[in-house]
Amino acid sequence: MKRTQPDPVCPPRPGARRAEQIVRRLGLSYDHVLGLRFAANVFIATIIVWQTLSFFEDDKPIWAIASMIASSEPEPEEARRLFRSRVINVLVGCAVGFAFLLLGAGGKTWTLPLVLAVTVLVSTWFVRIKTMWRQAPITAAIVIAAALSSQSDQIGYEQGLRKVGQVLFGSLVGMLVSWTTARFWLMRPPVDQGLAK
Repeated sequence: MKRTQPDPVCPPRPGARRAEQIVRRLGLSYDHVLGLRFAANVFIATIIVWQTLSFFEDDKPIWAIASMIASSEPEPEEARRLFRSRVINVLVGCAVGFAFLLLGAGGKTWTLPLVLAVTVLVSTWFVRIKTMWRQAPITAAIVIAAALSSQSDQIGYEQGLRKVGQVLFGSLVGMLVSWTTARFWLMRPPVDQGLAK
């Protein structure tokens, strides 16, 4: 029978022991500290997203902010997994929405429910990445709604691309900030929580 060696424990970075002492002194749980890191991630990523999009004169970055928050998971492995799932499902929704615009059906009101249903089927039957699979029909709705509200497929393409770009940019910033803070802010789950997983 093959015996596996336990994973070596990484030594804490400088300052990590002191931070752990402060956390214990304040009586904070691991979940409280995760909440603090999540708040820090959202704070930093919001500044990056807002300032970057303001530089490009995009004064309505709500899609980027919402996506950034969804991707600012304080645990970096989970953030990476969510980012990958979100990007794939955004691309599925974008492809289905743009396909309907290419067919010339974007400006008709019956298109939206049909596009959403088709997108859900493509996402659940073929792509099958359950995490964030609601993002696919949301993205298709963004594309088609832009065409419906402007009564123009061309404007639908432009606004759809801009909003989908915001979703991807916000998701990327959220994941990168999460990864960066995890590099500099060492957090080790309690031993009993690590064993539970």
